[in-house]
Amino acid sequence: MRALPTFVAIGLAAVAALGLTGCSTTVDLDPAPAANDPLCAEVTSNLPGTVGGEPRRWTDAQATGAWGEPSTVLLTCGVEPPGPTTLRCEEVAGVDWIIDDSDAPRFRVTTFGRTPAVEIYLDTTADDEGNGVSSRDVLDALSPIVSVLPVDGQCLDRDEATTAP
Repeated sequence: MRALPTFVAIGLAAVAALGLTGCSTTVDLDPAPAANDPLCAEVTSNLPGTVGGEPRRWTDAQATGAWGEPSTVLLTCGVEPPGPTTLRCEEVAGVDWIIDDSDAPRFRVTTFGRTPAVEIYLDTTADDEGNGVSSRDVLDALSPIVSVLPVDGQCLDRDEATTAP
């Protein structure tokens, strides 16, 4: 067997090195309890290539999505649907989201009134270059995809929730 010429061997090594450095690492996530729900497959198969200007990354768990390097947006479908709460609820593109801002500027938002439920963790902290993901951009991008999940409830404003009929 003949040896490869030196320039060919160096060229192949360079291509291999570029291929390895061009790949981002897989994001390690845990699947939600209802991750195998077929509706979660519908959601995750339609996730966009970018969210809030961040590129999508591979994940190692069913019914999940991640964007950014490091990850600034994490999505998990199949989480336990939340019950009544006093947390703020916002409607975006027909989807009600409960917003947990207890760890701001990192937020956990969860669909309300949809089964299976979707949870998004997003980090709005600016990086060294001043870039941070916008929660509005994230919800604007993902709400239309999540809207395929069946509606079984909706958020009420505080006045409606606290007044008895």
